[in-house]
Amino acid sequence: MALVFPILAGLILSLVVGGRLGRIADVRLRSAWLFYAGIAFNVAAFPFRELPWRTPDRLAVALWLVAYAFFAGGCGRNLRTPGVKLVTVGMASNLAAILANGGHMPALPSALRGAGLHFHVSRNSALAAGPHLSWLVDRWAAPAWVPLANVYSVGDVLISVGGFVFAFVASGGWARLRSVVRGAGADPVEPPLAEL
Repeated sequence: MALVFPILAGLILSLVVGGRLGRIADVRLRSAWLFYAGIAFNVAAFPFRELPWRTPDRLAVALWLVAYAFFAGGCGRNLRTPGVKLVTVGMASNLAAILANGGHMPALPSALRGAGLHFHVSRNSALAAGPHLSWLVDRWAAPAWVPLANVYSVGDVLISVGGFVFAFVASGGWARLRSVVRGAGADPVEPPLAEL
């Protein structure tokens, strides 16, 4: 879910400035199967409510780390794609916090209160008043009135910004915005994503 809203925001802004959703079809991710494998392991670790199984905590953490390895491999294969470097740094930040705190992302009590959440362990998050690498943990909260309000970290912010950048550039919004700012007015000649 961390990427859904930023990607939607990037696409909407792109459309506002004259981008085209059809450009997304031109994006060619290298080794895309790594992302699909990461999603599969992530769902196995933390299944949706509608799925018929629950994964024990220790196994869930192990599966989640495997998922993270697939995601990291996919990002590594696509570093030249706009936004992916930010996603990679965000993932590394979150992974550092998680590994330093025993396999769960610590959430500060103040952040949980701010988001209207109450738990000791939920999926891969855990309540922690004094975590290691505290500047990297879930320390901020979206207000409880925001749909799907949650807590978030520096890494989550970087991942979100990376998702926004990817969607905005991939759909042609950035090229169109540069054209308008330069006063060209005509449809810009859009270079391949890897060249941006």
